[in-house]
Amino acid sequence: MRTVRGVLGAAGLALLGCGCWLLFAETRHGTVGPVLLWLAGSVAAHDFLLVPVVLLAGLALRRLPARTVWRGGLIVAGSLTVLAVPMMLWQGSPANPTVLPLDYRVNWLLTLAGTAAATLLVLLLRTAVRGVRAGRRHRNGRP
Repeated sequence: MRTVRGVLGAAGLALLGCGCWLLFAETRHGTVGPVLLWLAGSVAAHDFLLVPVVLLAGLALRRLPARTVWRGGLIVAGSLTVLAVPMMLWQGSPANPTVLPLDYRVNWLLTLAGTAAATLLVLLLRTAVRGVRAGRRHRNGRP
């Protein structure tokens, strides 16, 4: 496990270095500041908004069966919401209407519905697999 962590850590550092190089070497003049501001805002939104909400939701869901599946679905839904809210609030009308031709609110709701459906599917599959395993144990004489 230590080797896997080392390899993943090295890969993460290499990708971080590549991203930094691309940010400073390949972006247009005058756009590095806004990109860094956006990155800082996303870190702040993650640390001060998404993480406390996920922790509180996890605390509220601690008595539910399959709480890890529920938490996973909520983490995905929360991440999608944190990413979509700025676009929904400041969508406006661009000079070129083909740049942002879709409605962010509708797509956000559709994505949340897809996340809910995937979460329910995982819950159903998990329940079915546990039922099959319990049936096998019962047939083999184990409680």
